[in-house]
Amino acid sequence: MLIGYARVSKADGSQTTDLQRDALLAEGVKEESIYQDHASGKRDDRPGLQNCLKALREGDILIVWKLDRLGRNLHHLVNTVHELTARKIGLKVLQVMVPLLIQQQLLGNWYLVFLQHFQSLNEK
Repeated sequence: MLIGYARVSKADGSQTTDLQRDALLAEGVKEESIYQDHASGKRDDRPGLQNCLKALREGDILIVWKLDRLGRNLHHLVNTVHELTARKIGLKVLQVMVPLLIQQQLLGNWYLVFLQHFQSLNEK
């Protein structure tokens, strides 16, 4: 099953998850399988992410727009990917140079570090 997660940093309505949601739908994620948060990624209390992680089962694929939507920092991101891999859940990231699908076997923490660094350079 495909499960999507979308997040925007501001809960004041000035940002929406529409672009992320549309991309997830285009990837085949059903509307009812998209979990969302409207809060800073630095916050620990992200109920959408927690519900998303609870809903995932072995063999599912979690699809996110960008890596920074999933993890609040590199440590949190690596731990989340390790947890997904241990549970045999795939991860597909849409906004990287080449769409990334991590499934069954983690490509290595260095790859995640590279992607995060590259993504931050592109945003500058």
